[in-house]
Amino acid sequence: MNNDIRKIGVLTSGGDAPGMNAAIRAVVRTGTYYGLTVMGVKRGYNGLINGEMIEMNARTVSDTLQKGGTILQTARCLEFKEEAGVKKACEIAKVFGLDGLIVIGGDGSFRGARDLSRAGLPTIAMPGTIDNDIDCSEYTIGYDTCLNTVIEAVDKIRDTSSSHERCSVIEVMGRNAGYIALNAGIACGAEVVLVPEREYSFDEDVLRPILEGKARGRRQSIVIVAEGIGGVIDMAKEIEEKTGIESRATILGHIQRGGSPSARDRVVASEMGAKCVELLLEGKSNRIVCMQDNKVIDVDIEEGLAMKKELPQEVIDLAKKLST
Repeated sequence: MNNDIRKIGVLTSGGDAPGMNAAIRAVVRTGTYYGLTVMGVKRGYNGLINGEMIEMNARTVSDTLQKGGTILQTARCLEFKEEAGVKKACEIAKVFGLDGLIVIGGDGSFRGARDLSRAGLPTIAMPGTIDNDIDCSEYTIGYDTCLNTVIEAVDKIRDTSSSHERCSVIEVMGRNAGYIALNAGIACGAEVVLVPEREYSFDEDVLRPILEGKARGRRQSIVIVAEGIGGVIDMAKEIEEKTGIESRATILGHIQRGGSPSARDRVVASEMGAKCVELLLEGKSNRIVCMQDNKVIDVDIEEGLAMKKELPQEVIDLAKKLST
């Protein structure tokens, strides 16, 4: 154990994700277990620069495990992208006596953690984002809860689509990653799934499955479209014009970020949060805690940012097979 680590900070950065509070709780309670003082940094890197910190303990994080969002709040911080902002953040960390910092967020947050590590503040990062788009980690906190939210919404939309014999075109989140769209499409039995990672033909990949399904007696169709493709309103209009099937567009939006985290998100967030504290106590810095082969491990931030993962082709093929 590194005896130089006596006080640490924890912050959430970027978009909020269900399970962030479970991660904060794990950091605070693990830190307390080892006799550390834990400071919660409000509003991400913006709060770090401005010295918005509160001392946290086991009581502070009581009754937070099941809550969505982040009790520490989050905010964008353009100032932190500049060297002067990073330097100021380190100076404020010294003022508060922080010996280390834990960052919960996505790729942009990891780059901030790297910059802080380079500037001399030991920092560990962990993935909290519904998009599951962190290349070094096969799973990110919030992804499972988001999928369940999407599935529930699409199931309800399918009910009304069936009643009116409609085609429903539904946009889900994920930025330029198709993990939510692909796996929600399979789980919901969507007839069409469109992801940014694969090119598609509107006639062959959208219209044809819809028309073939209608010919077989299908009363409704579900088209799942990833956020990175977008254009669902125009797509629904074009489907109706070319097929004669009444079509409606739905953008699920930020409902996908909210809600009580699933069991998996609570457990993984807890495992990762505890691991972050232990890495700091081992004297490590500039690390990402992530999941590979269903195990919680850590990798160098530079290595993690350089990694690339792709949508599994076999899962894409499965979605197509099951839609016939």
